[in-house]
Amino acid sequence: MSNITMFLKEAKSELLKVNWPSKNQIINYTILVIGISIAGAIFLGSLDFGFSYLLKTFIIK
Repeated sequence: MSNITMFLKEAKSELLKVNWPSKNQIINYTILVIGISIAGAIFLGSLDFGFSYLLKTFIIK
């Protein structure tokens, strides 16, 4: 039981040393991740659309 208590105390002391991001940084990073995800989805979707168009036009006739 003392090992668990010691582990929890050490974990708490290590978490107090962490440099946590501010609220504005979290919001900015979240917007950045969402934007990159949307841009990647649009890019991959356009490639899929383009390749399927090419397949339908030139190969499947």
